[in-house]
Amino acid sequence: MTIGIILGSTRVGRAGEAVAHWVNEAAQQREGFDYRLLDLKDFNLPLYDDETLPMMAGKNYDSPEVTRWSEAIDACEAFVFVTPEYNHSVPAPLKNAVDTLGTEWYGKPVAFVGYGAAGGVRAVEHWRQITANFQMPNVRNQVAVSIMTEFPDGRFEPASFQADSLTAVLADLEAMLAR
Repeated sequence: MTIGIILGSTRVGRAGEAVAHWVNEAAQQREGFDYRLLDLKDFNLPLYDDETLPMMAGKNYDSPEVTRWSEAIDACEAFVFVTPEYNHSVPAPLKNAVDTLGTEWYGKPVAFVGYGAAGGVRAVEHWRQITANFQMPNVRNQVAVSIMTEFPDGRFEPASFQADSLTAVLADLEAMLAR
């Protein structure tokens, strides 16, 4: 089974790149699941403006970038959103990427690794509401990375407890798929 690790920031100098690579490195050590890192920067998605609603599009999109994104998401059975918190909410590029598609998300489990001044917890709470629209079961545990304490000198150095937090989140997500 394939689990997509979605790097949800496209900013220059983004902290999320280091966090997503840390998640991916840990995930690659696990057995029985195929984890794939999906970086939004690699997809160059346009702002969602299609006349047809994504849930009604039947996975047929006018934009080749959206079609490629659709295929990448459709190939996954579950997801880990690596999400920053911007202004107490979700990042626009990741929200746009979610809104651009429809049935590709439907019913697939999701886990969250947030990062920000308060560990991204407010963004994760918003993601829980958003993904509920797609009936995506979500892992209750989450990883909350503080950019205030875990990025000394601009480099990501996860706190000692974070490895256990990440292990628990990935194990819970895998258990959802095994049911």
